[in-house]
Amino acid sequence: MRRTVASPHAPKAIGPYSQAVITRHADDIQMLHAAGQIPIDPATGELVAGDIVAQAERVMENVAAVLAHAEMEFTDIVKTTVFLVDLADFAAMNEVYGRRFTAAFPARSTIQVAALPKGARIEVEVHAVKHPSTAARSARRKTRRTPKATRKPLRKPARKPARKRR
Repeated sequence: MRRTVASPHAPKAIGPYSQAVITRHADDIQMLHAAGQIPIDPATGELVAGDIVAQAERVMENVAAVLAHAEMEFTDIVKTTVFLVDLADFAAMNEVYGRRFTAAFPARSTIQVAALPKGARIEVEVHAVKHPSTAARSARRKTRRTPKATRKPLRKPARKPARKRR
């Protein structure tokens, strides 16, 4: 199963793509694949003015809005890709980025690019995985089991006769 995410608190897609797509897998595991977020203020639709710190903050707010709409958090992110117009901005971006993540950091790639949409200096895409709680998984497993009365009895394997020792 798949569904698209369209948070009103993050910038609308500026082309034929979705903000994010969620796919559901076995045991109700959900995976979020988010399009890259650039520093657009969703209220105005305009690029945030300022240095890399201001732009990185806006990008992280946009990512947070997409995650929240998908009922996920930064702790669910397993992989990020950061696109920077200038790798000299890496340290400042990294400081803003680091405030959003705690001990279990996601995998990350950082790439310098020639240009980004609307003249942005940064773009961040994320992939997140949400596992249902252990209690919820246990409850689902119990309801999926076949009732004992309808189960076929297990057949015991035939025993081979013991060999005589000489």
